[in-house]
Amino acid sequence: MNPLALGPSWLDPDFLITTFGLIGVLVIVFAESGLLIGFFLPGDSLLFTTGLLVTTDVIKQPLWLVCTLIVLAAIIGDQVGYLFGRKVGPALFKRPDSRFFKQENVEKAHEFFEKYGPKSLVLARFVPIVRTFTPIIAGVSRMNYRSFVTFNIIGGVLWGAGVTLLGAALGKVDFVHKNIEAILIAIVLISVLPIVIEFMRARSRSKKEARAGGAGNAVAEEAAPRGRHAKR
Repeated sequence: MNPLALGPSWLDPDFLITTFGLIGVLVIVFAESGLLIGFFLPGDSLLFTTGLLVTTDVIKQPLWLVCTLIVLAAIIGDQVGYLFGRKVGPALFKRPDSRFFKQENVEKAHEFFEKYGPKSLVLARFVPIVRTFTPIIAGVSRMNYRSFVTFNIIGGVLWGAGVTLLGAALGKVDFVHKNIEAILIAIVLISVLPIVIEFMRARSRSKKEARAGGAGNAVAEEAAPRGRHAKR
C-alpha cells in the first residue's frame, strides 16, 4: 500500500496502523472523539484503512472485535469530552489560541450544536474537527445526560463500525486495492466537504449582511439632510 500523499508521514493511516497496530487505532479514535488535541487526527481514513487491513490479515484480530473496540473507544472519548465540557464550562470560550487550540474551532462546534441540537452528536461524527469539539460543547451547554449518552452511542456505532465495515467491504474489491491512495484522498475530501460548504454559506451571509448594512446607511444619510431641512 502506498503512503497517503497528504500531510506528514506520521498522519498517514497505513503508517499509523502498521507502526502502532490496533492499540494505536483505538488511542487515536479516543483522542479524536473528545480530546482538544485530537482534532487534527485522520479519523475517517484511519477507520476505512483499518477495515481494509483486517480483510488482508495485516490486522490479525477478527472484524467483529475490531469494530466493537473502535465503537467503545469512540463512545468513551465522547464521554470524556462531555465531562470535560461540564467541568470547564464558559472558560473554554475565553481560552487563548495556542498551537493545538483554536478558538474558531470551538465556535464552529458551538454553532453546529446549536443548529442541530442533540442529533449533532451523530452528525458531527462524520465531520472532522467538529466531531472533536461537539461533545465538549454538549457538556458546556449541560445537555441532558441521558440524551447525550443515547446519541453518543448511536453516533459511535454508525461512525466507528460503519466506516470500518465500509473499508472491509470495499477492501475485497481489486479496484480499491489498486487505487487505495486515491480512495483515501477522496475520503478526506468528502469528509471536509461539509466544512467547506458551511464556510461558503457563512461567507455568503456575511456579504449579504454587509450589503444590507451599506444600503441601510445610505438611506439614513439621504434622510438626514431632509430632516434638517424640514426643521428649518
